[in-house]
Amino acid sequence: MKSVVVRSVSKLWGEARAVDDVSFEVEEGTLAVLLGPSGCGKSTTLRMIAGLDQPSMGTIEIAGKDVTGLTGSSRGVAMVFQSYALFPHLTVADNITFGLSVRGTPKAETARRLDKVATLLGLGPLLARKPSQLSGGQQQRVALGRALIAEAPVCLLDEPLSNLDAQLRQELRHEIRALQQRLGITMIYVTHDQTEAMSMADRVILMRGGRIEQNGTPADLYERPANIFTARFIGGAPMSFLDLDGGRVLGLRSEDIVVDRTARSGIHATVTSVEYLGAEALVTCAIGERPVLARTRGAGAPAVGAQVGLGWEPSAAHVFDASSGKRLVIEHGEATISPFLLTTQSQGSY
Repeated sequence: MKSVVVRSVSKLWGEARAVDDVSFEVEEGTLAVLLGPSGCGKSTTLRMIAGLDQPSMGTIEIAGKDVTGLTGSSRGVAMVFQSYALFPHLTVADNITFGLSVRGTPKAETARRLDKVATLLGLGPLLARKPSQLSGGQQQRVALGRALIAEAPVCLLDEPLSNLDAQLRQELRHEIRALQQRLGITMIYVTHDQTEAMSMADRVILMRGGRIEQNGTPADLYERPANIFTARFIGGAPMSFLDLDGGRVLGLRSEDIVVDRTARSGIHATVTSVEYLGAEALVTCAIGERPVLARTRGAGAPAVGAQVGLGWEPSAAHVFDASSGKRLVIEHGEATISPFLLTTQSQGSY
């Protein structure tokens, strides 16, 4: 069953299109991530689903009901904001139950839900504290608890971890994903961090300039990027690109490139920089005028200035149209790119 359906939604601010003809569906009980750089329209899309903003065009359905034009409280959604939005003068317990109190939920039912949420999020010992007495991670749990206690079928999260340090972000994204799966609720999660998206999502909706670039599973976006933008945005390091003949572009991921330190095999290249990361190193090599990133073992990384050979399996090659940037379907034999097919003196970047 479709939990959320967004159909041809646009949002105009004057003549500017913050969101431009966006359509997607989110299955019940799944976690979908709206991913993209700042200003791509992902938060605006989420706010329209929440009812905080109204679309200029298009419709939004939640649980089979057209909610376009309805206020947020009548949509059956809960939302977690980037800023936490906690009341500083209220205790943790009162912050979590604030929405229930406003709606006049009976005290016994409120207490039952609070106990359940506090147990799920490990907030039991903190219920009497004020927000100023909590760490950033604890405050985020309170904000999440306030959304979960509403028991809404859809939970919306707008960059909820962006204010936290790297280690805490990692811990909380695992907790949020485990919680979503345990409760079986639908979540739509906004982030600019592709690591969060790839590690948490059932589906990733990648946006740029108010439009959807690709909508698929994390594996779809990584293994078969629909265009050069997706290929560059998704992955631990940006995909490297080389010009081919016939107006085509070859894309290679750093983890798919094998570095021959003897330079006896592969395409000859010069090491221009080495980023040591401990167990591995990110090595930048120059093929003609083009930089190419390759991952090697940290202890075995070549030195800057070394001459090396670069190779890859045919199946690792991604080929794109140079003018449109769209992925091209290639035959298996074409994936073995010979050195003479590379136009190594071309300038610019993708």
